[in-house]
Amino acid sequence: MRKIIVLEMITLDGVMQAPGGAKEDKSGDFMFGGWTRPYGDEVFGKALQKELEPAEYLLGRKTFEIWENYWPDHGDFWPAINEGKKYVFSNTRDKSTWNNSVFISQLDDIKKLKNSAGAHLQVWGSSELARLLFKHDLVDELRLKIHPLTLGKGKKLFDNEARPAAFTLVESTVTTTGVILANYKRAGEVQTAKD
Repeated sequence: MRKIIVLEMITLDGVMQAPGGAKEDKSGDFMFGGWTRPYGDEVFGKALQKELEPAEYLLGRKTFEIWENYWPDHGDFWPAINEGKKYVFSNTRDKSTWNNSVFISQLDDIKKLKNSAGAHLQVWGSSELARLLFKHDLVDELRLKIHPLTLGKGKKLFDNEARPAAFTLVESTVTTTGVILANYKRAGEVQTAKD
């Protein structure tokens, strides 16, 4: 059985929209694209390089469309994204010229994929897909890069439909610029006070 690993760059208030570039995702009149840029350092770079190793990917359609227009021509930085299999969750598309792209459209497709043999599945960006996965308790690991700023407006990682779930911190580091790199694994049900 594969793990589904959600990897996200977020702000203190949970915004995850357009971390990498000014034009990445302007939907909803988002004006803060590229908000991670001032926070890069050697510690962050090493952690990111580890996460860019070969994998398979589970992506939402919007993230996929941003990536398919960028990564095929910029593969020197992240060769694995062009070589790895990309499963795209979409109800509006079913093909792409980007190699190793497979389209799926149902929650049951994700469950079958998770229960199949193969590499673990990384979810990058894909806010709607990530929220769907949390709602249906399909996330095995969560790797957050929590940046020391708030943006207020923007797509967020969690909404009120996330299933209550406990996670255990398995690794953490703080970069020289104050980014908290926190890796969690799923750890059963939420425990509450008994009195």
